[in-house]
Amino acid sequence: MNRSIFYKNIKPFLAIAVISIILCSCEGDLEQEVFDRLAASTFFKTKDDALSAVTASYRGMMPIWNISNYETTAQSSMSTDELICSWGWDGWKRLNDINLTEDFSGDVLSYPYLRLMPAISQVTIYIDKISPIEMDETLKKRLTAELIGLRAIYGHQLYNLYGPLNIVTDPVAATDPNTPFLPRPTAAEMVAVIENDYKTAAAGLPVKFTGDDYGRISKAACWTGLMQLYMHDKRWQDAITAGREIQGMGYSLVANYDDNFTLKSKGGNSEIILSICTRPDANSNAWLAMSLTSAYKDPSGQSLMAWGGYKMPWKTYDKFDQKDKRLFRLLAVFPSQPNGAMFDARANGYIGALPMKYGPDPAAVGASHGVDIPVYRYADVLLMLAEAINEVDGPTAEAYNLVNTVRTRAGLENLPTGLSKDEFRNKLMDERLFELWCEGTRRNDMIRWGTYIQRAKDEGSIYAKPEYVLYPIPRTAVTESGGIVKQNPGY
Repeated sequence: MNRSIFYKNIKPFLAIAVISIILCSCEGDLEQEVFDRLAASTFFKTKDDALSAVTASYRGMMPIWNISNYETTAQSSMSTDELICSWGWDGWKRLNDINLTEDFSGDVLSYPYLRLMPAISQVTIYIDKISPIEMDETLKKRLTAELIGLRAIYGHQLYNLYGPLNIVTDPVAATDPNTPFLPRPTAAEMVAVIENDYKTAAAGLPVKFTGDDYGRISKAACWTGLMQLYMHDKRWQDAITAGREIQGMGYSLVANYDDNFTLKSKGGNSEIILSICTRPDANSNAWLAMSLTSAYKDPSGQSLMAWGGYKMPWKTYDKFDQKDKRLFRLLAVFPSQPNGAMFDARANGYIGALPMKYGPDPAAVGASHGVDIPVYRYADVLLMLAEAINEVDGPTAEAYNLVNTVRTRAGLENLPTGLSKDEFRNKLMDERLFELWCEGTRRNDMIRWGTYIQRAKDEGSIYAKPEYVLYPIPRTAVTESGGIVKQNPGY
């Protein structure tokens, strides 16, 4: 398969490798380990080598779903109506205005590209190196499927952010620094590779992982990624088929929405399909520090690091029904003293509500908490399925039921009956905001609906233009390829 520049520059772990396990399970096989100076003559010989290599490959999840300005969850929220920031760095305002350039505030927009392109090549190399190892064939098949699933997820995220890029699936090409640069593929060509990887991985994986293996990519996770891919390209019938597949896998909504974002989610639940497992000492979750202010005092008495940056604009917050239980961690009024005194953020001039998406971890170390970060939830599947059905058949009884199931859990009444297709779509747009705020879906949703650029313009941006639904390719990739790798339009 064609390659672009950062496949060319990857330094695979064949001579000297340092594998830092950044994505760690709550326990067991995904615990943190560090392997230093792993020579080609001694590595990739045993089952343990294979397990270590696969676990290391999960580290690419962090540039996607972590919460700083370099990761795509924060960028997704900050470039939509979900977030604004009260810190002085100009990049936050530029993200919100969708004011993008090749040299945007350092390598913030390049970071996912620079991390995920080599990660894909690394995964391809690992698939090849694991193949000859003498080990249990069932386990080998599973580990290989995990790697293929990771390659699908990483390629999928690159497609969302940068448009069509070359995904290396040939291990020889992945390891050869002299492999020639080739032009970027068409969108259809890249999507075909991602789709095939998702399906191939799903065929070799269990429906879900539990216990020591919780946090690994499963059959259900592959089908959810595939469903999101179909939604992005408006392949509605394919999305419905994927949704039906997931519906048969035994998932359901947990009774309490909030339990998906606290320590109660450790080890998984009936709703979380894939999660990044975190710990205070490794691969931590720092969302609370990003969002809370020093005025907030946790009712438990725990002292929490509070940098006070992220806010949900009042215009967006005010869309929520005040009876909505999903407001529990979206704070307009919050405790400011141990005696129960309350602080009104709006009355005190705050630019928005505090998006306290996650609960605190009593074992937190400074800003570092160990509350897991959901990647895919069944609630998202239900809402995607409702949207796809509406696009094909209009607001059927099933589409209503899917949305109402999510609303019932939130303590809200059913949607009004008799909606047109357009009216139902508009209601569903809001419902996805209410259910999935700050989980990294909003940018892709708004691009699919055609509202991403218009939102910025409506809020006064003079910079947003249609081409900015894609990030710029890093200039080094274009330059070092001699222009074979073409920049995205508009940059």
